Amino acid sequence: MPAFRVIPCLDVRNGRVVKGVNFRNLRDAGDPVERAVRYRDAGADELVLLDVSATLEGRLAMVATVRQVAAALDIPFTVGGGVRGEEDVAALLAAGADKVAVNSAAVADPPLLARLARRFGAQCVVLAVDGRRRAGKFEVVTRAATRPTGLEAAAWAARGVELGAGEILLTSIDRDGTGLGFDEELVRAVRAAVDVPIVASGGGERPEHFVAAARAGADAGLAATIFHDGKVAIDDIKRVLAAAGVAVRQREGADV
Repeated sequence: MPAFRVIPCLDVRNGRVVKGVNFRNLRDAGDPVERAVRYRDAGADELVLLDVSATLEGRLAMVATVRQVAAALDIPFTVGGGVRGEEDVAALLAAGADKVAVNSAAVADPPLLARLARRFGAQCVVLAVDGRRRAGKFEVVTRAATRPTGLEAAAWAARGVELGAGEILLTSIDRDGTGLGFDEELVRAVRAAVDVPIVASGGGERPEHFVAAARAGADAGLAATIFHDGKVAIDDIKRVLAAAGVAVRQREGADV
């Protein structure tokens, strides 16, 4: 079984890392390159950079920042935000990203996922699924969680994988920034629908939350606030995961 990945997320706006609650009340959390290097050194398996205002502002994610982060890192990282088509993905991959996350554009044009997979390979194509509880189901929302779509999260994830997505970045909007733990019900629903890796996001604060996500079927846990605020170390999360029987990659010199 592949090792469970611990992934810090850098939400970026105007060239700075920011963090809020439920995608609102954003506050400054530092320089993206400095943060990326810090998390790499602390044992992060991968990173995710999300330009949280690119889609709303009708522009592509921060290509210059991606280039700077790529020059400083030797671990994989995913970039998302404002991706509208094939050439946007090409620009981000050329700048050094390993994978590109697509959300709003894929909902608007599902065959885009197939075109991306054919041109760049499914391993580069991440379908970002932002889910919010509504009437007993998980509804997909887009445009930085401002637009409901009527799509059910698990069904949309399954369709995305059929079209060519090689990974699902699954975010619970209800849990984002709350520290209440990943939405295990959402993870289980999507796990039952797809056979590609799932990155659980939204609400992870304690090491036990990552264990619960793994047991629900996630292949990785993504978080931001706990790392930005120094609430828990990546090594501590991996130590608890390993003690619970979840395979993890050990950082050289770490006591995991």
